[in-house]
Amino acid sequence: MSAPLFIGDEVSATGYRLAGMDVRVPAPEDTRALLQWALANASLILLTAEYAAHIPAAELTRALTSIRPPVLVVPDVAGRVPAPDYGLRLKQALGVLE
Repeated sequence: MSAPLFIGDEVSATGYRLAGMDVRVPAPEDTRALLQWALANASLILLTAEYAAHIPAAELTRALTSIRPPVLVVPDVAGRVPAPDYGLRLKQALGVLE
């Protein structure tokens, strides 16, 4: 497996690149194919919420629940599309919502 991979917009990618990650800024229609490649080749995948919206829901769920590589949906620097609330999802799954 290669280095951790960031998939998202150019501005966010700049910060991840400075942190030492491999970054990709695909055309929206190429995001699905890039994610499939990354699942086979990256050690960690960070995907902005904006780009995650271009992945079919079932496919994204499979990627997010896979053990290796870990996949996480993150917000982009401009906050155009909010990232999932993982804390809320965990509480829902555990049945401990307030």
